[in-house]
Amino acid sequence: MSVIKDKVVAITGASSGIGAATALLLAERGAKVVLGARGEHRLRQLAERIEQAGGCCAWACADVRRREDVSQLVELACARYGKLDVLINNAGIGPISPLDELRIDDWEDMVDVNIKGVLYGIHAALPVFRAQGFGHFINTASTAAHRIVPNMAVYAASKAAVRAISEGLRQEAGDKLRVTVISPGFTRTHFAESMTNQAVKAQITASMETFAMPPEAVARAIVFAIEQPADVDVGEIIVRPTAQG
Repeated sequence: MSVIKDKVVAITGASSGIGAATALLLAERGAKVVLGARGEHRLRQLAERIEQAGGCCAWACADVRRREDVSQLVELACARYGKLDVLINNAGIGPISPLDELRIDDWEDMVDVNIKGVLYGIHAALPVFRAQGFGHFINTASTAAHRIVPNMAVYAASKAAVRAISEGLRQEAGDKLRVTVISPGFTRTHFAESMTNQAVKAQITASMETFAMPPEAVARAIVFAIEQPADVDVGEIIVRPTAQG
């Protein structure tokens, strides 16, 4: 029997890409998944797909820029299933562009979603985990947190912040809680949708079509971290296409 079976896992940014692939794989392994994302249509479709396959899920529209939305997602998990084993802080955006363009609205959006969204997840779930005596945070960073390239300064900074926050949380967590950072490389997702610089968007889209890995590759890494014994903490997994430099 899978050690994933009956674990309750809440996922932000769950309606597409890495979040959706992870939800599908976890549900297939017997987890109870609680899905949160901004887009109701995609969320509803994913929930129906999981239920039609015999999986167990709940969902709610959740914008991680709103603290109360993240709290309500955690509350939904606890109310529906009586506990929360894992929170996957996966929601993220990447409207990358050269700093010279001064796209400050994009910068602020990345701070609000990529950094504050993770903090709101910690704010919502940490008291629950402490009260239970168990729990696992999985925070999605990026290979951009490890290697800085032009046009990605603010995005990379936001993902480096996720790594720093996660490491601090891991050190404070004690021996009952686990903290994992997942740092994906180029992945076939809707990442380019948030980009406002059309030239950069076209370049990223072309690269994605050429060599990006499927989101299922990242989902498998996430499941690997979850299925380790309770006394084993996988600190970080970097997963990327072999063609990525």
